[in-house]
Amino acid sequence: MQINRRDFVRISAATTAAAAGGPAVAAAARPRAIEWHKSVCRFCGTGCGVQIAVDNGRLVALRGDPEHPTTKGLVCAKSLFLPKIVHSPTRLKYPMIRNAAGELERATWDQAMDLVADKFAQAIRDHGADSVAYYGSGQALSEESYYANRLFKGGIGTNNVEGNPRLCMASAVGGYVTTFSKDEPMGCYDDIDAANTFFLIGSNTAECHPVIFDRIMARKQSNRRTTVICVDPRKSPVQTIADLYLQPKPGYDLALLHAMAQVIIEEKRYDEAFVAQHVNFKTVVDGKPLAVGFDDYREFLADWTPEKAGAVCGVNPESIREAARLFASGPTTSFWTMGLNQRVHGVWANNLVHNLHLLTGQIGKPGATPFSLTGQPNACGGVRDTGSLCHILPYGRVVKKAEHRAQMEAIWGCKPGTIQPKPGLNTIEMFKALGEGKIKAMLVLTTNPGQSLPNLNKHRKAMAGDSFLVVLDAFPTETTKIADVVLPAAMWTEKSGVFGMSERRYQYQPSVVTPPGEARSDYAILVDFARRLEARGAIPKGYATGKLSTTDDCWEEMMQASKDTAYDFRGMPRERLKRERGVRWPAPTVDHPGTARRYVKGEDPLLDSGPYADASLEPGDVKFYAAADGKANIWLRPVVGPAEPPDAEYPFVLSTGRVLEHWHTGTMTRAAAELRRAQPEAFVEIHPKDAKALGIRTGDRVDIESRRGRSTIKARVVDMPQPGMVFVPFHWDDEGSLINEVTIDAYDPGSKQPEFKICAVRLSKAKS
Repeated sequence: MQINRRDFVRISAATTAAAAGGPAVAAAARPRAIEWHKSVCRFCGTGCGVQIAVDNGRLVALRGDPEHPTTKGLVCAKSLFLPKIVHSPTRLKYPMIRNAAGELERATWDQAMDLVADKFAQAIRDHGADSVAYYGSGQALSEESYYANRLFKGGIGTNNVEGNPRLCMASAVGGYVTTFSKDEPMGCYDDIDAANTFFLIGSNTAECHPVIFDRIMARKQSNRRTTVICVDPRKSPVQTIADLYLQPKPGYDLALLHAMAQVIIEEKRYDEAFVAQHVNFKTVVDGKPLAVGFDDYREFLADWTPEKAGAVCGVNPESIREAARLFASGPTTSFWTMGLNQRVHGVWANNLVHNLHLLTGQIGKPGATPFSLTGQPNACGGVRDTGSLCHILPYGRVVKKAEHRAQMEAIWGCKPGTIQPKPGLNTIEMFKALGEGKIKAMLVLTTNPGQSLPNLNKHRKAMAGDSFLVVLDAFPTETTKIADVVLPAAMWTEKSGVFGMSERRYQYQPSVVTPPGEARSDYAILVDFARRLEARGAIPKGYATGKLSTTDDCWEEMMQASKDTAYDFRGMPRERLKRERGVRWPAPTVDHPGTARRYVKGEDPLLDSGPYADASLEPGDVKFYAAADGKANIWLRPVVGPAEPPDAEYPFVLSTGRVLEHWHTGTMTRAAAELRRAQPEAFVEIHPKDAKALGIRTGDRVDIESRRGRSTIKARVVDMPQPGMVFVPFHWDDEGSLINEVTIDAYDPGSKQPEFKICAVRLSKAKS
């Protein structure tokens, strides 16, 4: 297991805190008191509550918040280095414009913002609203994403609004919506403490969501009945606590999930009453959903016995049977993330996990929930909920519905008909259009597509082309390297607003230190941009200069936008969020404690009042109220493999992911020397059998080549990927190590999420 790495990073963090004047040192050595503030971690969607120490205008320490109701004082090692990252000397401090020689040079804010506004206004005037685009982030505050969405869809009049959650969570959204008719998990972290079975599929929880993993281990230690099922083609550290480990061929776990359902039905382990009362069965014929019955589902699954599925996915049939029995015994909580989502059939994979919960009734009660984990701190609350993707509008609305468009036009105060009925371009198509010159100007906020997009060579060429690219960020990135204008952004504790974590908990983040140099908050930059567009006639007069000058103003409008929706959080005024450690929506009134489990009478307030109220239900009854008939869907999905399976020319499967010490493109974590030392460079994991056949040893440089590009990375020969598979983390941007130059940009036709997890490659020992 990776426990030594965890210890190393934690010890390094403690040393760093002491060197910076951490709480213990400061208390002993300094007469003045350090100010402690409650906040929320800047990294993944777990949303850990933290306390941060400020001394003389600097962050000097961070600790877990023991009063936080769900993370209970736990934080991961990366979080402990956030004070050092905030004060990194590599921070961007001044606006920069690319000059005629192709170099970025310092400019004033007026120079930079006038240029940005001129370019966007000219594109809109000469080529129409759809010639511009916004690419945002699950790292932005909720208010920032909401305002940007409002500006582009309701001001400019384009639905070309996307963000990096398209790359990570879009299939989870598609799965929730097609199964339950609304997005977002219905359970909460409290379910960990009541579960007897954990079904972890496509999730390296130990490294990507370590606090969740710690809580699972604590449950396992306190309850001997607890069983962990791990489904992953690669042996991540999660496998070390698994009671049952299933290692399917990459991209063929749909067969495994169907076989588990087949066993549950064949052995009569399904919840007949729950299925009869709460479930519809659906398939797709000629591209349209078609209602079918339970017997049709049973017949469909008859073709997916454990024996047949095992032959397809490479898992022992008896292990599939054991997994099905453990799942049905419950209470069962399922966790998954990119291993299911980043697939050309990611929505289907999500559906099939939901199928198992619905079939067994493992839903809507303590310890029983299907729970997608989120990679970014605010992909849920800041992008999915605020409707900041090309096809959606805030709080469950969609651009295709005239009623929904009219509702948001009224809230935003824009002219009826401003919001277009046709979805904009999804991420991959947006960057394709940028390369084709159809998009003339793009604003990128707090994300790094110059490193994170798949099939990167093609999309970097698009970003570096003739169109105008402006980037807001706190650090230099692969994207700022090719931007026309770079605007320095405040980060984390330098600005105030809300993050929404994976369990629907909205949490307030205060501003406690001043950003470096001339850096400004993303929100302030967006408001400035909108005002300059208004002055140039690119958006209606008065639209930008209205009531939303601050994030506090914006939050008031956001609360009102949630009214009469499944997200209703009108009970979360600013002052409440400043006092409390977050609140889980729905929370329609200020005296409501927040909702642990949705769709359950007695727990979900929307079943008591509002448009979803149902007085006929008894406490504990379940109703999936977002659907017209109050039922969820079990889907009959075909088993289809990846877009690019291995073949004779490219015989290996490449999968990408993360490691404990780094996060996403490494922009922040590589700013901490201790984290760099713990994992200093990119590596490719190769199974010993494959390494021997290729004459490769640990430390050798290996060429990894696909039909799209090549990376050259040092080998790590280890029994973690299965034979025929290699694994590369995507955090590094050193020359030759941009692994996304190799990955494929084929995407799920429903969610439009690319298949990062699987593409065909060939390997060879590098010549130099």
